[in-house]
Amino acid sequence: MLNIADTLHSWCREGRPFALATVVGVRGSAPLPAGTSVAVDGDGNAVGSISGGCVEGAVYELCRQVLDDPGAPQRAWFGYSDDDAFAVGLTCGGELDILVQRFDPETQPHLGVALPDVVEGRPAAVAQVVEGPEELVGALLYVDAAGGIRPGPLPGPLRREVGAQAWALLAAGRTARAEVGADAATCTERLSVLVHVHASRPRMLIFGAVDFAAVLSRAGSFLGYHVTVCDARPVFATEARFPYADEVVVDWPHRYLAETTVDARTAVCVLTHDAKFDIPLLSLALGLPVGYVGAMGSRRTQEERLRRLREAGVTDEQMARLRSPIGLDLGARTPEETAVSITAEVIAQANRGSGLPLTRRTGPIHRDVVEEAFADTVGPRPACASLGWGLSFGSGRL
Repeated sequence: MLNIADTLHSWCREGRPFALATVVGVRGSAPLPAGTSVAVDGDGNAVGSISGGCVEGAVYELCRQVLDDPGAPQRAWFGYSDDDAFAVGLTCGGELDILVQRFDPETQPHLGVALPDVVEGRPAAVAQVVEGPEELVGALLYVDAAGGIRPGPLPGPLRREVGAQAWALLAAGRTARAEVGADAATCTERLSVLVHVHASRPRMLIFGAVDFAAVLSRAGSFLGYHVTVCDARPVFATEARFPYADEVVVDWPHRYLAETTVDARTAVCVLTHDAKFDIPLLSLALGLPVGYVGAMGSRRTQEERLRRLREAGVTDEQMARLRSPIGLDLGARTPEETAVSITAEVIAQANRGSGLPLTRRTGPIHRDVVEEAFADTVGPRPACASLGWGLSFGSGRL
């Protein structure tokens, strides 16, 4: 639905009812991904596309029916038609599962609350119940970039679980389906929720065009990061050496960092262990609102680095953010092992993990990493809120 946020925002502000058809499931080769929508208002105006044209007419008519008959949301399935390529079907051979529901901004304000953030370019997630009890199908829940859950129609325990899933997918920059409601004793409802995410991929900034950077860029890309490798030496900073990086930049590291965009999901990995690069770069990075700052080097290098940073005016509080020597203690030696060590620490930092072996911890394996973010908005954690996220970080969509 966020692919047509501008128009939906206008319709909500005008109080104009509309029908929204959303792709909630895709199998095989389909032209557009899950989360894509088309909307039709009471005057017959349509916006958006869900199939690139081959089933648009049928979906349009279904929207008109739902708009005229404000009952429960309807489902439609479209697949390939072997008998007639011009019949209602997907000639590309894929299958689409579509949910069609009616929205009245006056009585259903939940979508309208989320749209201003999307239109203005701020990260946002809208969770849409696509399977579950009839009275909950189509229900929406909005989660902002700070983890705040806006009021919605879901009951308390489910609202918390759906909000946690939405916030996790927002952090990953990924639109995806999630299953919610795992404890029949305390949360009897089991829902399938499509989380619509408006966010770019998180960034991994790797400074130092060294062998370790080549492997780390591959690992970062695998985890779904938008990877940038930066080095002031043009002979080393080449696209041929870093095929898995999204971009390779030739510039002084601190100058590039000062001019690029970062946020709380950004991981800064400094692999140069050269004071003329490290000190101005880390002095800047440790004062920025990034999620992770790590620097490669031996214990002796780190001691000398801290001394130089203090001389450069970096405070003890800022230096406490620095992860150096970079990575978790895995006994890593090769570049590949070191990349796993570094990315493991990045993941632990992002998810507030301890980095300890699970055999040395007690309690749920999958921690509620958004406990603090939700504490002020939804109250104490319910007994059923132990989540098995199993996230696969993929590319985001704007």
